[in-house]
Amino acid sequence: MPQRYLVTAALPYANGPFHIGHIAGAYIPADIYVRWLRLCGEDVVFVCGSDENGAAITIQAKRENTSPKAIVDKYHEQLKTGAEQLGISFDIYHRTSDPLHHQTAQEFFKVLYNNGAFIEKESEQLYDEKFQQFLADRYVKGTCPNCGYEAAYGDQCEKCGSTLSPNDLINPVSTLSNETPILRTTKHWYLRLGNYEQWVGQWIEDQQTVERWKAHVYGSCQSWLKQGLDDRAMTRDLDWGVPVPLPNAEGKVLYVWLDAPIGYISATKALFEERGTPDLWRKYWQDQDTKLVHFIGKDNIVFHCIIFPIMLHAHGNYVLPTNVPANQFLNLDGEKLSTSRNYAVWLLDYLRDFPEQQDVLRYTLTSNMPEKKDSDFSWEDLQTKNNSELVSILGNLVNRIMVLLHKNFGGTIPEVFPEPRTIIEEAAFELRQYQRNLHYNVDQFLQQYEFRAGLQEVMNLARAANKFLTDTEPWKLIKTNPDQAGAVLTIGVEVMAYLAVYIEPFLPFTAEKMRKMLHLSDDDVAAVKTNKFVAEVGRELAPAELLFHKIEDSTIAPFVADLRHIRAILQTAEQTVTDNTSNSQ
Repeated sequence: MPQRYLVTAALPYANGPFHIGHIAGAYIPADIYVRWLRLCGEDVVFVCGSDENGAAITIQAKRENTSPKAIVDKYHEQLKTGAEQLGISFDIYHRTSDPLHHQTAQEFFKVLYNNGAFIEKESEQLYDEKFQQFLADRYVKGTCPNCGYEAAYGDQCEKCGSTLSPNDLINPVSTLSNETPILRTTKHWYLRLGNYEQWVGQWIEDQQTVERWKAHVYGSCQSWLKQGLDDRAMTRDLDWGVPVPLPNAEGKVLYVWLDAPIGYISATKALFEERGTPDLWRKYWQDQDTKLVHFIGKDNIVFHCIIFPIMLHAHGNYVLPTNVPANQFLNLDGEKLSTSRNYAVWLLDYLRDFPEQQDVLRYTLTSNMPEKKDSDFSWEDLQTKNNSELVSILGNLVNRIMVLLHKNFGGTIPEVFPEPRTIIEEAAFELRQYQRNLHYNVDQFLQQYEFRAGLQEVMNLARAANKFLTDTEPWKLIKTNPDQAGAVLTIGVEVMAYLAVYIEPFLPFTAEKMRKMLHLSDDDVAAVKTNKFVAEVGRELAPAELLFHKIEDSTIAPFVADLRHIRAILQTAEQTVTDNTSNSQ
């Protein structure tokens, strides 16, 4: 019986489009994992959606001189379009401005409230006198107390990744007025994390034993737990978001990090409402046989590994995450990606400038995926990956096989007599061994969330097939022994079928092209998965099609120059800040 999975990818803020750091961090690994599970016949639901609440949205609205609703509508479509065009195969891409989400989040909050998970407190929080507004999260900037970065936000330092509160910042400044805020008393509802500290610590230990969480994920959790869990405010003073469903809570909304993960639940509800089975969402969220896997970046570890599990546990009757395979950060030419500083490669820009080359980006980001440590993207590396690996290995293999078959055998699988076939099969012994073990080997890597290694395992089959062609030289055999040449190319087609099936989780557009060239049916795919596929005599093949095209130096030169220009401006600005700070001391 298939295993049931619920897979989530982090809900992106709808205050800007995707950049490659987002994609490498959560969305490509999640998509590879989901596509593999589907290939293996598992029962999988894959949900995501735009995070449309919180201070980040209202700040972006002020920057663009428009309303929060206009902002979320604009960027929700950009995020959804970018994911679709890159082949991210969500079952649903929802949004937290949807009434269903508001209802779900408010009901969830009320259950926690009735279960005694919150404590009501008055506290002093930063307040902008000029704008007469409390300053939640990103309405405050200042110096990070952990690394000294002078442009940290009130919820997080973009330089060191530390999770912060506005009152943690040194020399805080309001992003509304650019003035120093004052402290003023306000009332909020705090999640009593300390009450669940022992439970969540033991739960994490149990998960580590069974699932072997990534070392940096487990280590981050342990670091938080060693500091002790304090009460954390789960409401904010804002006029945009999910209203707190309690009396005397006017002007209060749910904290985005309580609201956002509940978006996974509301998205699942919306999916099954669309499918006409509105109660089926419970099977994925409330049946303990479900495996829940969250794909996120490392800056979201504490929320998905500590706070959200505590929320689910305090609510009761929900499954808890089986694993949270958070990735580290992807850098850009050795520098940290930054949305606020526009130092990024934006997904929609790439898709516009490199049409029909989605898989080149997917391949490059997967090959460099920051699974265990930070990694780096450069245009030069994308060019090398494309030219030296995709074009020269996979593309070259497919092109040689297809061109030779069309040129010499009319684009069909030739009839090969037993003796020549036996001779060639002996030459292909190692290749066949690799082919037969491919499913098992890839599965071992992907079940451990090692996507780089899984991709290389598939590419290694292409490398082995290229070596087989080089060793047997069918372009020469066709002149001296056409039967043996036909046997070589028939084996080549069979290897292509395996590559078309097993490359699909990583490079879905390429896989589709290969399937069309070979006219692979669903029955053929099933035969590949059971190691029984045979290229039958007379099978007609579609015309040869180049899978990839070489990227010239002149193509990437403008993009390299643009990044260097932006980096130079940023470095000059940072040096100016450093000099001014030194002169003032």
